[in-house]
Formats: sequence, C-alpha cells, structure tokens
Amino acid sequence: MRSEQFVAIVGPTAVGKSQVGILVAKALGTEVLTADSRQVYRGMDIGTDKPGLEEQRGVPHRLIDLVEPDQPFNVGLYRKQALAEIVRLHRAGQIPLVVGGTGLYVRALIRGLWAGPSADWDFRERLEEEAREQDAGYLHQALARVDPESAGRLHPHDQVKIIRALEVHHLLGRPLSEAHRRHASNASACSPLLIGLIREREALYRRIEARVAAQLAKGLVQETQRLLETGYGRHLGAMKGLGYRQIAGYLAGDYDLVEAVRRLKRDTRHFAKRQLTWFRKEPEIIWLSLGEHESPEQTAARVLEQVYRFLSYPAKGSSPEPAVAKLAGASSAGG
Repeated sequence: MRSEQFVAIVGPTAVGKSQVGILVAKALGTEVLTADSRQVYRGMDIGTDKPGLEEQRGVPHRLIDLVEPDQPFNVGLYRKQALAEIVRLHRAGQIPLVVGGTGLYVRALIRGLWAGPSADWDFRERLEEEAREQDAGYLHQALARVDPESAGRLHPHDQVKIIRALEVHHLLGRPLSEAHRRHASNASACSPLLIGLIREREALYRRIEARVAAQLAKGLVQETQRLLETGYGRHLGAMKGLGYRQIAGYLAGDYDLVEAVRRLKRDTRHFAKRQLTWFRKEPEIIWLSLGEHESPEQTAARVLEQVYRFLSYPAKGSSPEPAVAKLAGASSAGG
C-alpha cells in the first residue's frame, strides 16, 4: 500500500456512513478518521450525531472533540491533523479510513489547499454594510451573477463564505470556483478510493425524520440549553450548525418547539442536497446506491469488495501488504 493511499466513505447526512464505516474499519483492523466539520467541537454530541463509545463498537475514532465550541477551527487545521493520522496508520500497517460528509475536508486531503489572495478588509466592510442595508439574500444574489457555481454550493445565509467568494472574484477577476479548479489541476496527485453512499430521495428524507426524532429523544434541547448557559452564544459559528441554530431560536422564544423541529427537518434536507451537489462534482467517487431494506452489514460487504479491488493490484515488483491479506479474510467471511 503506497503512502498516499487511503479509503474514504462519503455521502449526505443520515445516509448511514457512520455505521458502515465502523463495520468496514473492524473488518480492516483499522480506525475511523472522521471528516465532519461539526464533530470537531467538544460537548456538541447529540446535534452532530457524534457516535458514543458504545456506538463506536471498539473502533477508535480520530479527529473528533478537537476544540471547544468557541475556538477557531478550519480546513487547514483539519488537513494537518488528518495527514498526521494517515501517516501514523500507514506506519502501523493499517489502511487509513476516512468517513464523513464534509466535502471540503475530503477534498483538502485529496488535492491540498488553495490559500488564495490576502483579505481586502475595506472591500469586506463595504459588502457587510451593503448586506445590512439590503434585503436578505442580497450578497448571495450578487455572487450568483459572477460565480453561479460557488453560489450554488453555498447557503444563502453563509455570509462569511459568500463574502470571501466575492472578494476573490474582486481581487483576481475570475470566479473562486475557477481558481479552485486551476489549483486542483496543478496539485500533486494522490490515489484515494472514494466511495459514496446514496439512497432514493424519499428514503433519505425518512431517515432524516427519524434522526431528528432520535436527537430530540436523546436530549438535543437540553444539550443546546447547556451550551448556551456555558456561554456559547448563538453568534458562534459552532452554534449555527444544524440542530443548535433551530433549537436556540426556540429557547430564545423566537418560535415554538413544533416550528423548531419543522425548521430542523427542512434545513437538514436542504443540507443533504447541498452535500450531494458537492460530492457529485468529484468524478472519482464510486457510488453505491443503497436499497430500502439493505442492512449496514450488507453495505459494508459491498464497500469491502471495492476496497479489496483497490488494494489488490500493487505496483509491479511489489508484494501485497499485510492489510490486504487481512481484508481478503474479512471479505471471504462476509464482511
């Protein structure tokens, strides 16, 4: 197994990545490297669907609980820590297994990072002032006119990223999406296996409904209340994530719990659609369409088959890695 190789299981929220990833990791004798921009925050467990120790089933999960909710974290920090974990696993003769739905994190591992031009603070301040004076969605509409691709993948209320995209266009004279593509074509190549899990839309939406119900039953309202009482205000980026944003609005008296739940389900469906839009632009992904009654074990067996194919063709003159032999045994035993 070459040092640049790793396996990634990706897909939209609620599709079933976590369970499948744990089963695959157990079969491979490896660990899960989480690619989730919200699970990095400590104390934010229910709203981020962070697997507990029992749910992890003895499989170590790395790259979760890295910072407090009010501490800065970004894709650059993620990439640095993830690459260190990948190197560690390679040295131990294990297959790095990345599991998650944050497409930017996965892309950073594959293609590296594009730093882009330095900030133009005067330009940013002007845009922020325009946003305050105009209707909601004004900046998103402005971005759609100059960079429809970036506008299509950004939420209309994600003002920080929208302003950055407009700033890049202002400074470079070309869209951020185009700049990213140029960077990707010049970036050093690596050879990951990307496996995407997907379900029929209505089946995925039913799973989202079930997930929200489970989050509420586990204590999402109480977790959000605790975070707010600890001093993590609604203005923090971490508190604007799915679940916390909607429940914080309810706790502030903006609307009742029924409306909070309706918003959470709606926003989660929209988020899943944006994730799919992002991942579908990655041509290397091998998509596995999951049946309505397909079990996690059945899906894990399908993933293992792809992993075995990926690892069983070593470069000419090299010998198979021990991890491949391990995988062959797991595959023949049914995953």
